[in-house]
This record gives sequence, structure tokens and C-alpha cells, in this order.
Amino acid sequence: MFILVRVKAFLFHLLISALIALLAAGLVFFVWYPAPLHMAAGVTSIFLLLLVIDVILGPSLTLLVYKPGKKTLVMDLTVIALLQLSALAYGLYTVADGRPAWLVFAKDRFEMVRVPDIDERKLDEAPADYRTPPWFGPKWVAATNPDSTEERNELMFEALFASIDLAQRPNLYQPLNSQHDVIAQRARPLPELEQYNPPAQVRKALKRHPQADGWLPLKAVAEDMTVLINRANGEVIAIVNLRPWS
Repeated sequence: MFILVRVKAFLFHLLISALIALLAAGLVFFVWYPAPLHMAAGVTSIFLLLLVIDVILGPSLTLLVYKPGKKTLVMDLTVIALLQLSALAYGLYTVADGRPAWLVFAKDRFEMVRVPDIDERKLDEAPADYRTPPWFGPKWVAATNPDSTEERNELMFEALFASIDLAQRPNLYQPLNSQHDVIAQRARPLPELEQYNPPAQVRKALKRHPQADGWLPLKAVAEDMTVLINRANGEVIAIVNLRPWS
């Protein structure tokens, strides 16, 4: 009977933990890292491992300490819950801090810019919409070269020696639709994707997006991907998990 009570406590705690984990996973994989960006950013395995450990550890500790009538039971369960929530909060904080903020068209490609990648030195010069990283999924923007020769030379120098390029500078951002003509001109023909991916995989991805007739690379952290384009109007159709180069 005593063991049965412990098992019931374990299962109840496991159910609550699983529900909280599902909510956390929904926030991460549907809001901060919408597919396929969770693979592009390399967050999938790390966060899922954290969730599994968190979900299993809390209920397991409950199974060990749960004893009806125990004087310190409330305190023990409170400590377990606080430890479990603290671990989850730390994991969410870490994942949120590295979330993609901007999907930036620059020159001839898109780049995924995470929160830590943003160059904050000239944020006060950026349009108001680009001064704060979005919390509800990454936003599409374009980045264009500065007007002055001095600023262009500074940008080139920092891109070479400090790895701070055009895409990391919100002060150079503008709405993506302002560059639709350039995007349409730079978009590459779909058959080229078969040079870097199995043809069957390319056909499967394109079948879901029949309005796409061109593509551009998406430079990311863990896996570079492909942005499908409608070349008639330069609009972005979707991001697909296809390699844009060898």
C-alpha cells in the first residue's frame, strides 16, 4: 500500500512535469525557433535533453522522499519543485538568449542573426522597430551598405577582422520589401539545389511550395539552409531544410 501511494505521487508529479515541459517545448519550437530554424540554430538536442532530465529528475526525487504523514514532506516537495523549476527557467533563459532575432537579407544571401550576434554600438541610430530583438519569432529584414565611404570602409574592416558584418547592424536595417527587386535579381534557379541535395529531397520540399521559382542561401549557426523565393515579386515563400552549397 505504501509503495502504491509513492507510485501515485510519482505519476502525478510526472504528469505535471510533462505538461509544463510540453508548454516550454511549444514556446521554444513554435515561437522562438520555428521549424526548421531549431535545426539551423542547433538547439534541438540540447533543449530536449534538458527537458528529459528535468521531467525525470523531479518525479524520481518525489518517489524517493514521498511518505504520507512525514513531518518534512511539504518542505521536501517544495524544495524539489523549486529545483526543478529553477533548472527549467535556466534552460529557457539560455535558449531565449540565443534565439534568432532577425532573418536578414544582405548582398546575395540571408543570414540568421541571433540575439548575441547583434552589434549594439549604434542601436540608438537604428529605426525604432529594430532596436529591440523580437520575442515572438524572428523577423525578416534587409540590410544595406551605409552611404558614406568612411562607414563602408569601417564595415569592411570590421567584417574582415572582427566578424561584424552588415547583417549584424540594426542601424542599417530596413523593411524587407524595400529590397524585393534586388532579391528577385539575386535569386538562383531551383535546379541548382540538386547539386547540393538528393533530387528526391529537393522535389519533396518544392512540392509543398509550388509558388517558389527561385532560392537564396540562409547562413546559420549549425546548419545552413535555403530560402525559397518567388522571383516575380521578390517575396520570401519559406525556409526549407536543403543545403545551399557543398
